[in-house]
Amino acid sequence: MVALADAEFRGALDAKPALSVPVVVADEGTAAVTVVCRFRRLADLTQAGYAHGRPDDGDAHQSAGGFGFSSRSAVPRTVIAVRTDHESMTAPADVILTNAEVHTLTDGDETAEAVAVRGGEIVRIDSAYEVAFLDGTETEIIDLGGRVLLPGFIDAHTHMQTAGSYLVNADLSAADSPADCVNLLAELNADREWVLGYGFDESMWDESRYLTREDLDEVSETRPVVAFREDLHVASVNGVVLDRLGEEMPDEDMETEDGEPTGVIVEDAVNVVYETIEPDAETTRKLLLAAQRDANEKGVTGVHDMVRRSRAPKVYRDLELDGDLTMRVRINYWSDHIEAADEVGLVTNHGSQMVTTGAIKSFTDGSFGGRTAKLSEPYADADDAADTDDNDDVTGQWVVAPEELDEIVERSDGAGFQVTAHAIGDEAIEAVLDAYEKTEDAGEKRHRVEHVELATDEQIERFAESGVVASVQPNFLKWAQPDGLYDARLGEERRTRTNRYRTLLDAGAHLAFGSDCMPLDPLLGIHQTVNAPVEEQRLSVTEALRAYTLGAAYAGFDEDDLGTIEKGKRADFVVLDRSPWEHADDIENIDVAMTVVDGTVVFDGRND
Repeated sequence: MVALADAEFRGALDAKPALSVPVVVADEGTAAVTVVCRFRRLADLTQAGYAHGRPDDGDAHQSAGGFGFSSRSAVPRTVIAVRTDHESMTAPADVILTNAEVHTLTDGDETAEAVAVRGGEIVRIDSAYEVAFLDGTETEIIDLGGRVLLPGFIDAHTHMQTAGSYLVNADLSAADSPADCVNLLAELNADREWVLGYGFDESMWDESRYLTREDLDEVSETRPVVAFREDLHVASVNGVVLDRLGEEMPDEDMETEDGEPTGVIVEDAVNVVYETIEPDAETTRKLLLAAQRDANEKGVTGVHDMVRRSRAPKVYRDLELDGDLTMRVRINYWSDHIEAADEVGLVTNHGSQMVTTGAIKSFTDGSFGGRTAKLSEPYADADDAADTDDNDDVTGQWVVAPEELDEIVERSDGAGFQVTAHAIGDEAIEAVLDAYEKTEDAGEKRHRVEHVELATDEQIERFAESGVVASVQPNFLKWAQPDGLYDARLGEERRTRTNRYRTLLDAGAHLAFGSDCMPLDPLLGIHQTVNAPVEEQRLSVTEALRAYTLGAAYAGFDEDDLGTIEKGKRADFVVLDRSPWEHADDIENIDVAMTVVDGTVVFDGRND
């Protein structure tokens, strides 16, 4: 330590600096505490002594006597000691990850062989030889055997409780037919009060249709049975569910044929089911722990979780207090939580290093799978929907009307919250951008649009000019293949204009990747965009990785701490068995070998 005496410390320094330094300070008559100051120049930290002056340049100031400090704050403090950067550079590391192909994913994507970590923070990135100088008697050495080390994946759009539900109920994502779904549901044990399945995608089946009441009555005619489509905007239910909850469901959100419900429900009718099956705190904890394990195994070190009428926020904080949280969680609260969040004093970015308050979340439209995404032109298969007697609107529907959205944005923005809104169709995207345009500075607040599946050229320019974040899901590109869902719903011309990540990035828009848990698997999404069928959708390997790391970090105000491998940032890493650059056509099948959060290994699959 470099001892200092009689210098006055006046708050946090104004300048945007390069070095973070612990400084021990104390008020007169109080115990010493440690705060972190930041300095521009290494030279400012290598001179011992003290200063009585108060320079006015807003920076650490080197004088003949040593240091002076100034800032806009006029709170006097006595600086007791400063730990110099030289001392920080030579102290032993807690962990060294070596024999690796380290990709920092900084602008030039510098590479290295090893990384040293101390106190959960990256302290050196260099050759294995240089980093080995930080090997102490208690340093843990992790030999990665030549594997690829990257910043940890941050999933900017998740539903972790639902992801856990996939794992403890019937996972229908691998089903290839209605009959296959029925069999998977029937295999669940007979003592369940509700028979639940998640993740079917009829657009990938030869028999491309929704599950119906008749299908699910085969599973049980005495217990309620629900199968949720992958997008969570559509579900299929059996007769027991219709008998119990049908009167609570809006007629316009229940598909009928010849006046009788088919068992297919959308939007607010699905919400009735969600509210009925909402788990208690103990079950929520089990679901979140299951989802967390799966996320860590996929290389995910942080999530932006969309939460509505759930016990998840409290459970996340309990998990942190219990030492059981192994990923960083940014909680985006649904818009019906605005008043409660405001009353208890929550604002965006408040919280700990592990659990943080994020945005207020709203819908605008629905989904392409349910024909409820709001379009400016009719659906290509609108005639198919018109065969039923419940869908007169051939351009989709508003889940939250533009006028209501304007009110939500105004209230949330005014209360100090970041805002994020689901918008898939071009009409919905326009409504969100219009609402954000009415705020003082949507870019500074980092307001977001989730999904952005069918943006016009003009809207893409508006993203770039406004600074609004495009929070997108590259795994949705599975529907962009010829003869896929987008072809069916939108036609070939509009299909090629979906999910235009290349165009968004080239325009200068902020791009953040997430999965929407469809499924939660960053490498699958990266594979889809690197190998996308249309050039405007396609990104390079480095660009796609950066969208799932630094881009997502930026969307959560975390780019100074996360998203790249740089000295001073938190030690969140994913280790891959193979290089995505060398195996660009097979990224989805690359195995995650290790996941590290805050310098602690939370998943090790090297021997699997």
